[in-house]
Amino acid sequence: MAPVKVYGWAVSPFVARALLCLEEAGVEYELVPMSRAAGDHRRPEHLARNPFGQVPVLEDGGLTLFESRAIARHVLRKYKPELLGGGDLAASATVDVWLEVEAHQHHPAAGAVVKECVVSPLLGGAPDQAVVGENVEKLRRVLEVYEARLGRSRYLAGDLVSLADLSHFPIMRYFMDTEHAALVEALPRVKAWWEELAARPAARKVAELMPPNFGFSKKP
Repeated sequence: MAPVKVYGWAVSPFVARALLCLEEAGVEYELVPMSRAAGDHRRPEHLARNPFGQVPVLEDGGLTLFESRAIARHVLRKYKPELLGGGDLAASATVDVWLEVEAHQHHPAAGAVVKECVVSPLLGGAPDQAVVGENVEKLRRVLEVYEARLGRSRYLAGDLVSLADLSHFPIMRYFMDTEHAALVEALPRVKAWWEELAARPAARKVAELMPPNFGFSKKP
């Protein structure tokens, strides 16, 4: 049987989300290298896989999927359902709630900070401090909610790790290399939660494919 294939570049937090779930589930897979700079995502063969020209794309047998969170859910539903709450309806619903929080509250704010503080300088630009300030404050409020939540359970969706936690890893891997990592350091439960996530073998393996400079040198 051919291994699962993932198309994309591993430095992308979205591709990394798919890879992290495959690693957590112990699934054999092939990362099919692509180049954003060369426009591989806009070539006809890739647009046939994802008409929006984005990564990642996953091929699992005859099934082709795009959108990283949909891929993550499929991988875990098929190969490691306990990370989605298993067969318990209440547990699964709670995982879904915190996945929505990650997607709509956490990622937009953390992603904006990473874009301004990491990506823009690498492209020869300067951070927009108004955008940084606005999103640091948004993220601070989100993490304060997490701090309270983690006082009631070990992980966001309960006392067992789940996709609700793991889905945070890719963007946080870059965020923690910014000066604003102090937001996490200031909250003891969030800090411990993050350190535990980052220490997981799957996360450590995927992090090796995610250099802080996104794989390219800063422009003069």
